[in-house]
Amino acid sequence: GGAAAARLRASASSSSSSSSEGGSRAPDTSLFVPVPLKPVGDAAEEDVGAELTRPLDKGEVLKNLNKFYKRKEIQRLGAENGLDARLFHQAFISFRKYIMESSSVSADLHIILNDICCGAGKVCLLGHVDDLFPFFLRHAKQIFPMLDCMDDLRKISDLRLPPNWYPDARAIQRKIIFHAGPTNSGKTYHAIQRFLSAKSGIYCGPLKLLAHEIFQKSNDANVPCDLVTGEERVYANEDARQAPHIACTIEMCSTNTPYEVAVIDEIQMIRDPARGWAWTRALLGLCAEEIHVCGEAAAIDLVTELMYTTGEEVEVRNYKRLTPLTVLDYALESLDNLRPGDCVVCFSKNDIYSVSRQIEARGLECAVIYGSLPPGTKLEQAKKFNDPDDPCKILVATDAIGMGLNLCIKRIIFNSIVKPTINEKGEKEIDSITTSQALQIAGRAGRYGSSFKQGEVTTMHRDDLMQLKEILNEPVRPVKAAGLHPTPEQIEMFAYHLPDATLSNLIDIFVSLSQVDGLYFVCNIDDFKFLADMIQHIPLNLRSRYVFCTAPLNRKEPFVCTTLLKFARQFSRNEPLTFDWLCRHTKWPLAAPKNIKELVHLEAVHDVFDLYLWLSYRFMDMFPDAVLVRDIQKKLDDIIQIGVCNITKLIRASQSAAAPGAAEVMSEDFPLSRTKRDTRAVSDRHGAKSTEALSVAVDVLGERKAKNLKAYRSATRQEDLKSHGRGSLANRLLREGLLTQEMLRQLESEWQDQHRSGRHGLDSKRDGQNSSKETGKKKK
Repeated sequence: GGAAAARLRASASSSSSSSSEGGSRAPDTSLFVPVPLKPVGDAAEEDVGAELTRPLDKGEVLKNLNKFYKRKEIQRLGAENGLDARLFHQAFISFRKYIMESSSVSADLHIILNDICCGAGKVCLLGHVDDLFPFFLRHAKQIFPMLDCMDDLRKISDLRLPPNWYPDARAIQRKIIFHAGPTNSGKTYHAIQRFLSAKSGIYCGPLKLLAHEIFQKSNDANVPCDLVTGEERVYANEDARQAPHIACTIEMCSTNTPYEVAVIDEIQMIRDPARGWAWTRALLGLCAEEIHVCGEAAAIDLVTELMYTTGEEVEVRNYKRLTPLTVLDYALESLDNLRPGDCVVCFSKNDIYSVSRQIEARGLECAVIYGSLPPGTKLEQAKKFNDPDDPCKILVATDAIGMGLNLCIKRIIFNSIVKPTINEKGEKEIDSITTSQALQIAGRAGRYGSSFKQGEVTTMHRDDLMQLKEILNEPVRPVKAAGLHPTPEQIEMFAYHLPDATLSNLIDIFVSLSQVDGLYFVCNIDDFKFLADMIQHIPLNLRSRYVFCTAPLNRKEPFVCTTLLKFARQFSRNEPLTFDWLCRHTKWPLAAPKNIKELVHLEAVHDVFDLYLWLSYRFMDMFPDAVLVRDIQKKLDDIIQIGVCNITKLIRASQSAAAPGAAEVMSEDFPLSRTKRDTRAVSDRHGAKSTEALSVAVDVLGERKAKNLKAYRSATRQEDLKSHGRGSLANRLLREGLLTQEMLRQLESEWQDQHRSGRHGLDSKRDGQNSSKETGKKKK
């Protein structure tokens, strides 16, 4: 056995030495999916091994295979060759199954197995179980092909020197100018002035609305400028020649085209868990003599450090807010106290619907803006609110107003200071808004150049105001790292080495092996993986599959996801997606919505048209009718605008159609399936009954739902008990889908039973105590 092990160490040394060099971190082997290897069936050819020796006794073979598995020496050799305990076990199970279920094995393996079985228990051993190791290792590398190319995979996924990915940018000496300041400080204005005066330039913004605004502003100033977004190309020149200036969404910027000036807006979004990679790419890769970076001062240190690695210096220009912003000492407390120029900021569609309904019930008109509305509808609602001759003087909006819209707001009123978010693990949470978010939203009040020379900010509820002041007074957390994302070329190289792996698995292994230094992080890939898994069964080449998986869509919209699936299926059959096909699928033409549900569906159809246009610029021959789709999308935008203008009527229609006792018709944008308590102290004002009912809910609904209820209660405010259109706690839980009517009745019944039994138990206890006292007295 010792001699066999010595031979194995010599044979394995070459393969193990390469994997031990470099000190790379160990991969997450739980991501390694074994390639199925079918046992050999009834062979057409004769069993050479059996002819040379004799047929194998499968019972003896099984005993010796199990001995092989338990050998510490074998486990150590496996570890030296990249097989940790998990992979070693999986490889052995597959190896054993292959041998036991195959009608024949290779002649050399057959002879080794025969020698081991014949020599077992004899003084002169013909063979030892350790001699199986080379065959076992060969099998392991067949089912785990990544073991043979781990060094190559590590090199491909090494993300430690992103500046080197952009040789064109490194070939020139760029001047970096950081325009730092809060909202409404003029920082972007000064950068855009330089953009307009340059011979050529590119503006990179986070939103289509911002790109469209710069496109409009440039052409109005007689500076020909093209618009480039994921879904749209608009040329300033009629002959479709490229203009020297381009306004684009940041993902669409070219790192190969030279410019005199580039503007990168909202640079603090370089830390965004999903999109941060686009800002990193623009900052490191744009070929421009001057790069003007605009954003929060919290990003100055990171940008300076990143530019130090490229050998470029950063000039910082600080700006102060142009108009004063005052945090009021009193809360609004009632919608009766609204005045022209007010904007009520909510963090859910339900609150948008509820607040807008109550405002119009008071005889006031209000504009409504939230994230899933089409850009055209948002602009129309903003125009309606800004128009001094329009009777609409109140705005109800989500944090979508934080950037991209110019609004004449006098006072920002936070309806709540807790917001549903998604953390870096992809889990939903409720948490207080950050200082950065609060400043971004509050800063929209009192815009320079508007009719309001001073901005004000407050809360709807008194007990939120002190917390808001604390949040606004805290320093903004510095931006620590910049996002990165694997490129199509890197994934293609991975696929070359791992041809049997799925795209989702390739991405997982890439992230697991990737190495980044402290200035960077790998962006969240959950949306990419979701789409990769969804279309995995559809036969597509890798590049096409990658493009489909990077499509910008909301995976919480079933209709949009289903459409992408149908697009991919028809694409795989090489059948063009025509205008007629799309009209049949979306049931176009569509009527104006009669209730909220129909409005939400129209928004989803608008997203489907966006998806078609996005794909049409990547697969023009397969999505040929972009012009026709854009025309009906504009018509759909008008239909949605009609719905939003009549949103109160839609809410009333939805409620009248809903079952009795239903508090709302719409679930939140974020169903709070996994939440955490608000990190700040929140007053619990629900009273003893709510507490007791909640404790019953723990027993009735089980641990998971109980956590949801507790977290939800901690994030709920006193307004839930007021007449602010929100209803009772029970109604809020019904709206969130955490309770059903049946469960509520059951809770009520059990709480009453518990209350009665508790009182009865207390009386019995007192009677028992009194009885004991009497007995004691008698004994004395």
